Amino acid sequence: MSRQLITFQLGDQILGVDIMAIREIRAWSPATPLPNVPAHVRGVVNLRGIVLPVLDLRHRLGWGVTDPSARHVIIVVRIGEQLQGLIVDAVNDIVTVPPEAMQPLPDMGEATAAHYLEGLATIDQRLILILALERLSDNIATTAEAA
Repeated sequence: MSRQLITFQLGDQILGVDIMAIREIRAWSPATPLPNVPAHVRGVVNLRGIVLPVLDLRHRLGWGVTDPSARHVIIVVRIGEQLQGLIVDAVNDIVTVPPEAMQPLPDMGEATAAHYLEGLATIDQRLILILALERLSDNIATTAEAA
């Protein structure tokens, strides 16, 4: 069965997230920092009365740290029972990925980013890294409770 993904940019990389996990795409707004949280947690934002953690996806994947600006976007996703924001460079488009376009990750050893990826898809000559959202929240449950 085909899947629909929202694709977005992190630097030169194109990543995708299952469209059903997306709750909102919003312009960048500064997050309120929290003490004693993992380095990839930029803080929390208030989304119409709901306080949600904002993750620096670039940092979480081990690709450096995002210096957010007005051009950045926060993708609000549901991971388990919790809403979380992901800082990305830009949202691209919605793509439909047929099963034959999906590929497993090649064996990359203990690469940090590989832990957070579900697989790869090739669409229109573009390689899309598909995020495994449920793995992004490893070690973040205490952050939501602290908020």
